[in-house]
Amino acid sequence: LMQTQRRELNFKGQNVFIGIDLHLLSWTVSIFTEKLFHKKFDQPPRADVLRNYLDRNFPNATYYSVYEAGFSGFWAHYSLLEMGINNIVVNAADVPTSQKEKIHKNNNVDSLKLGRSLRNGELRAIYVPSLASLNERSLVRYRATVVKDMTRLKLRIKSFLYFYGIKYPPQFEDRNTHWSNRFMKWLKELQLTDLVGQEAFSLLIRQAEEQRALLLDTTRKVKELSRTEKYAHNMMLLRLIHGIGPITAITLLTEIINLSRFKNTDHLASFVGLVPGSHSSGEIDKNTEMTFRGNDFIKRALIESAWVAARRDPALNMAYHKYVQRMEPNKAIIRIARKLLNRIYFVLSKQEEYVTGTV
Repeated sequence: LMQTQRRELNFKGQNVFIGIDLHLLSWTVSIFTEKLFHKKFDQPPRADVLRNYLDRNFPNATYYSVYEAGFSGFWAHYSLLEMGINNIVVNAADVPTSQKEKIHKNNNVDSLKLGRSLRNGELRAIYVPSLASLNERSLVRYRATVVKDMTRLKLRIKSFLYFYGIKYPPQFEDRNTHWSNRFMKWLKELQLTDLVGQEAFSLLIRQAEEQRALLLDTTRKVKELSRTEKYAHNMMLLRLIHGIGPITAITLLTEIINLSRFKNTDHLASFVGLVPGSHSSGEIDKNTEMTFRGNDFIKRALIESAWVAARRDPALNMAYHKYVQRMEPNKAIIRIARKLLNRIYFVLSKQEEYVTGTV
């Protein structure tokens, strides 16, 4: 009998590693087998296109992929998982990078080093929330964005008043009276001598009113979320801690999501960024109050809450006054924020109500 060439491929029991550099219009893909580099190419930003290529060239293999967290979020992660590709997402700062790769950085280099590091077992995946948790987090984060935009509009209006030399009436000389309904009414009734300037000012006030209405609507939706069964009990526990208001509480819950992924308070503090950074070389030892890494949403919320807690919680008040005897107030409040985070970890992990300490 004449022998025929076998055409079927079977990579069962073998692993294939894929590094992906994600962009809006394309993915740069680098594929490695256990021993060799296979190929690097660009493809449309779709997981099914990648799966079809793998099935043609490495049928029945086990596929592993990785990409860096960034602007694209986690939709690609879920798409890859649906296609049967074991994907992880990593922090870009944690990917081993040579000096040459830093100097000659491009899409090809990024995908190559990701695939190589994945094959070598050098990468640690970040936590990827569920789609429901991501949607809830997006709502709370959107409110924070609306608050920022509202603050910018307020500054523009005040700058406009200063530019035209307009003084506040006696009833609004106190800053605490600004942005009330009466204050907004005064702004709308204000008449400038220049017609074009008046039109510009009226447009600015109208934008502020629309932004204010948007903020109220967004805040209402966030509060509705906080009252759902998923969050209501933990919201109650957090609100018992001095300095933690409803917005801060829901921010903490939607950012942390699953407290069990943190082994202890140090691990949680590292995630938030309330741990000191350090850089030592020879005789030079430089330390910073906070590392540049961390969750900025929680970090900002905690530091704001720490100023309130330092006034209202007797134990934290005493600790703050001890700290300011040997350091600046801004550095002292970071330590109070860390103590506040310890209290948050305790009540959420133990599911016990916080009892205010006495001095």
